[in-house]
Amino acid sequence: MGQTQCYKILSSHLVGGELRKGESISIRIDQTLTQDATGTMAYLEFESLGLERVRNELAVSYVDHNTVQVGFENADDHEYLRTVADRKGVIYSRAGNGICHQVHLERFALPGKTLLGSDSHTPTAGGIGSFAAGAGGLDVALAMAGVPFSIIAPKVVGIRLTGHLRPFVSAKDVILKVLERFGVKGNVNTVFEYFGDGVDTLSVPERATIANMGAECGVTTSLFPSDGNTKAFLKAQGRGDGFVPLSADVDAEYDEVFEIDLSSLEPLAACPHSPGNIRSVSELEGMAVNQVLIGSCTNSSLMDLRKAARILQGHHAAPSVSLGVAPGSREVLMMITEDGTLETLIKAGARILESACGFCIGNHQSPGTESVSLRTSNRNFYARSGTPSASVYLVSPETAAYSAITGVFSDPRKSDADLSDITMPNEFLIDDSMLLKPTYSLDVKRGPNIGEPPRNTPLPHIVKGHAAIKVRDKITTDHIMPAGARLKYRSNIPLYSTFVFESVDPEFPKRAAQLRDEGESGFIIAGASYGQGSSREHAAICPMYLGIRAVCAISIERIHQANLCNFGILPLLFEDEEDYQKIEQGDELELVDPIASLESGSFTLHDITKDLRIPMRLFASEEQKSMLRVGGRLNEVKL
Repeated sequence: MGQTQCYKILSSHLVGGELRKGESISIRIDQTLTQDATGTMAYLEFESLGLERVRNELAVSYVDHNTVQVGFENADDHEYLRTVADRKGVIYSRAGNGICHQVHLERFALPGKTLLGSDSHTPTAGGIGSFAAGAGGLDVALAMAGVPFSIIAPKVVGIRLTGHLRPFVSAKDVILKVLERFGVKGNVNTVFEYFGDGVDTLSVPERATIANMGAECGVTTSLFPSDGNTKAFLKAQGRGDGFVPLSADVDAEYDEVFEIDLSSLEPLAACPHSPGNIRSVSELEGMAVNQVLIGSCTNSSLMDLRKAARILQGHHAAPSVSLGVAPGSREVLMMITEDGTLETLIKAGARILESACGFCIGNHQSPGTESVSLRTSNRNFYARSGTPSASVYLVSPETAAYSAITGVFSDPRKSDADLSDITMPNEFLIDDSMLLKPTYSLDVKRGPNIGEPPRNTPLPHIVKGHAAIKVRDKITTDHIMPAGARLKYRSNIPLYSTFVFESVDPEFPKRAAQLRDEGESGFIIAGASYGQGSSREHAAICPMYLGIRAVCAISIERIHQANLCNFGILPLLFEDEEDYQKIEQGDELELVDPIASLESGSFTLHDITKDLRIPMRLFASEEQKSMLRVGGRLNEVKL
């Protein structure tokens, strides 16, 4: 039996364990990336390891998330990132150079390489054939130190693409179809691998869009083969020597196969408040639209913006619509400036936004009260936009542009624009002047907002306290740790922790801190798919700082589970999902004999208030048990 592309890459990077599905393995990481929202803590953690320089092949630090500088905090953090990158041997991508995933695809990602990034959309590079996964900042810091990355050898789902996309149907509609089938939960330790004749019809930027939003399904990563289209993209980026052919063997067997006939697809939309809530655009036609935003790491490539501009050409955004466009990188911005695309967008009434994550993370462009916002980004979680009452829909650039003209949700297939000549260029405009190579000479600068990575204490013999909060299914890391206006406090854990669960229960931080200060442990009781979304490790660090010792959930997503273990919080799953209903916020709880339970993996949660004994299962590998015992990975790392 032949190998999948996924297992070929894992096999070539395997340094520990046996490569069998479901087994814990360790792989060598070639490349790492960080962004400023998670990178400050990642580099503080790296500094705490005591190494002079990074040890992996390539490390890049991007400033792309919190580029709006209101107050001193962001500017200080960026200066810390610039100087620590120089000192430790990391390439620094300055603010304005673009979104990490777009720039990394353009300038660094290579087929067959492994990439670990402190951002959940790192799988974007799967569009070029990299095994690219998101992780918490501590895992990335350790990868920069040369420490192998531990994962569960994944289940591989083959997604066979046949046919070709019809006009005004795009790669965004492909991944929305995948989300319709697989949803946003239940795909932990899974990889999506695309194959079939339809793959040949997709350029690398289109493949990257699909790989990017595989993260919304909760998979480890998504992979496309490295083929003639990959070679053409790398050559156009001046990196042709990095091409290697790579694909699954013809007799490779997948755990499951899902087939999509590209010719049968129609424009789709993800409706509020989940990327998995899919409907056809034709079903939504006529709904009034107040805001249209084109860009983000999902859909901000040169081809995306050229298509949007072609649809907008000769038209103007409707009076009721606020239209914004954020190019994904400086390279894209320079090219649309030269070819007239930028002028077309401006004439159509578009506000040209910075080449940054910006509106996707709620950092600006929050929509109006109870308004409808169409966005080409990848997440529409409740309140992520900064306006809890707004309805955010995720659509393709084609749907977004046409709807901006009409002022209502509109099917772009009704546009009279001709997009047939818009293809990937043979040569991109390359200017790497905003990528600073390390000189190893600068002193690291730390502003007053820069703190130290907090450490937990070893697992105590008695874990007793109260259920500090009970939350529902699909709680995201945005629910746990808000971004937007709060993101500038990411380097100041005592301050940032005062906003934990702000949109869910703003009294939680005070309540949890009081339990902590009284010497009690805090418990989080959660439903299914807890911790989905962003990789931000602050969703574990800040609850740990507030005294949370265990998360008791129906299920926990992969990256967040790893972050909980990294910072000494027990990830526990209900053996019987019905038991979730029995516990109420405020119940007095106790873990019976936690030290012995850690060894066996079987815990008993005693609800003292109701006199119930609830069986729980530890969701952790043997390696993670070790770090939980000592209170987190920082307490056990010795290099």
